[in-house]
Parts: sequence; structure tokens; C-alpha cells
Amino acid sequence: QVQFVESGGGSVQPGGSLRLSCAYRGIIASIYRMGWYRQAPGKQRELVATITSPASTWYLDSVKGRFTISRDTAKNTMYLEMDSLKPEDTAVYYCKALTLDYWGQGTQVAVSS
Repeated sequence: QVQFVESGGGSVQPGGSLRLSCAYRGIIASIYRMGWYRQAPGKQRELVATITSPASTWYLDSVKGRFTISRDTAKNTMYLEMDSLKPEDTAVYYCKALTLDYWGQGTQVAVSS
């Protein structure tokens, strides 16, 4: 059974950092392009970052230089390191294998002063 479980969200002040984790099972992650999505209140869900291999990553322009995606295939875990957080980063963050229609419950990130 395919499953994604996100964790690590929280409330931080602008400029702060958070590290999100995504524990997955039921897939061979190395053969999938995986990514982090987010959905802010009243907005559509958007793709934030993807990873196919350590050297093949993609980022939404608004998070480039601030967010870093990585994964540990031995631990079946993907990460999103978020630095220099801004209020506009406030959203529920989800992890997913891009070509599979399975979603986790998400983890809430709130950035405010």
C-alpha cells in the first residue's frame, strides 16, 4: 500500500527555518520523480520542489535559494529544508510521487510575526 506521512510543520517568525519530513512506503522512490506541494488558504495547490536524483532538482521561483529538497532512500524519507521563511510560505505542505495519485494528510506551516 502506498502511503506518505508528512511531519515537521509548525509556527515560525519571518526569517525562521523549518525542516519538513515525508516518510513514504509502498514505492521504490528512486524510480519516481517526487516532490513537495503546498496549498495556502483560498489558493490552488502548487508544486514547490521536485527531486529525481540528488543532482536533479527543481524549485518554484519564489523558493529558489531558500528551500532545499533531499531524500534518504535508505530511510524511505524525503525532506524539505526551508530557510528565510516568509509569510507567503504559509500553507499546508504535502509530499507526493508526481505520477501517483496518493496524497498524505499534509503538515501545516505558519509564518507570522
